[in-house]
Amino acid sequence: MAYWLLKSEPDVYSYADLERDGKTIWDGVNNNLALKHIRTMAPGDLALIYHTSEERRAVGIAEVISQPYADPKLNEPKRAVVDVKAVRSLSRPVTLAQIKQDSRFEGFDLIRISRLSVVPVSEAHWQLILDLGS
Repeated sequence: MAYWLLKSEPDVYSYADLERDGKTIWDGVNNNLALKHIRTMAPGDLALIYHTSEERRAVGIAEVISQPYADPKLNEPKRAVVDVKAVRSLSRPVTLAQIKQDSRFEGFDLIRISRLSVVPVSEAHWQLILDLGS
């Protein structure tokens, strides 16, 4: 199992929307590296849902429930998507400021490649975020 961080603008699609819908297609990714990450996802992988814009915080956990496949809305095979389902919200959102202030997050791609919308998360960083969010 792998761990991921998926960014979303909360006014476009929030974690509350995912909880309401139960599951969704994670689409709208354009960056080549982010698409490469999506193409390596597998059912059972877990992802932090991270709200961008003014919020800048991890707010919930989702599970990847499909193999990657071509976005059905587009006619371009490279534009991969996966289906995700809501698992649970974090008891306390974990802010980008908290992550940046904690030296244990050194090397974390959320900080290192800040504009990337799909970020791999190491098991150690995953556990730290869960601890901060409980």
